[in-house]
Amino acid sequence: MSDFEQAIDSILARDTRYARGAYLFLREALDFTQAEMVRTTGKPRHVTGQELLEGLKKLALQQFGPMAWTVLDDWGIHACPDWGEIVFNFIDSKVLSKTDTDSKADFANGYDFDETFRRPFQRTPLGQ
Repeated sequence: MSDFEQAIDSILARDTRYARGAYLFLREALDFTQAEMVRTTGKPRHVTGQELLEGLKKLALQQFGPMAWTVLDDWGIHACPDWGEIVFNFIDSKVLSKTDTDSKADFANGYDFDETFRRPFQRTPLGQ
């Protein structure tokens, strides 16, 4: 078992709010977001909470499409602050690092999950 998997096991032993899949997906989304930054700026740098939220949104829609809401809900993710909780669980476990200005509040003013993951895929009745 890798150190990363052991860290997730340790987190899940003390915080059961979120499923293992949420932690794995956040790590994937962080890599995705960093790769996008390198493509646009030519160099890696620290990812802010707002940048990570955008990466999480893009990757969730790309991978899960209309099922994104269902997958995230199944993992216990209902709003952007949930991602902040997961990030800070990783920080507390020394999996991720933070700057002096990073905080859970960085995830508070993200996007509306209903508007982002549900409404674009809802059917409208014929004739409307």
